[in-house]
Amino acid sequence: MGFILLVRPQNSPSLTMTYRNPVPTVDIIIELGVTELGMTELGMTEFGGMDQPDPSSSGFIQALSAPRHEVSIVLIERLNEPYGWALPGGFMDYGETAEAAAIREAQEETGLQVQLLEQFHVYSDPRRDPRQHTLSIVFIAQASGTPQAADDAKAVGIFGTSSLPALCFDHAQILADYYAYRHHGRRPGLAGARGLSG
Repeated sequence: MGFILLVRPQNSPSLTMTYRNPVPTVDIIIELGVTELGMTELGMTEFGGMDQPDPSSSGFIQALSAPRHEVSIVLIERLNEPYGWALPGGFMDYGETAEAAAIREAQEETGLQVQLLEQFHVYSDPRRDPRQHTLSIVFIAQASGTPQAADDAKAVGIFGTSSLPALCFDHAQILADYYAYRHHGRRPGLAGARGLSG
């Protein structure tokens, strides 16, 4: 992404400068509250005091228990590098709004129809994605239905605050900011103001 500008000053050898822009992406924090949706709708059954995946729900790979009052988050296990667990999301298409991209990516990777609640924050640290400089517009959304791994997702899981796996990219920071916002009403500040990249 970017363009090349050729500059030829008078009486000087030609100079080539390359300008590159960060690549816009979206990430979606999809809230699924087990008490609000019910175990059956999540494709889960209660077994031995733990919430377990319902074996009859194909494509629903992993679910870890969360306290009943806690809103759980949908994560995907990435099919492609960098491997690991991450928020659903991906690259915006040319001519697509960030909101449309968030709805599309959530549906493609989890099979869920989401309702966007709000734009949460923009994360733009050049080091956030090892492949290239991206900036992510992060949305908070809610969904109903049974998650199904698809597209770039190898697996899909539902996780509570206390059961989060190791996460790719800067998604651990994003979720830490999200939980601070959800539980204490504190939005993340500007990166320079708080001394953190993001």
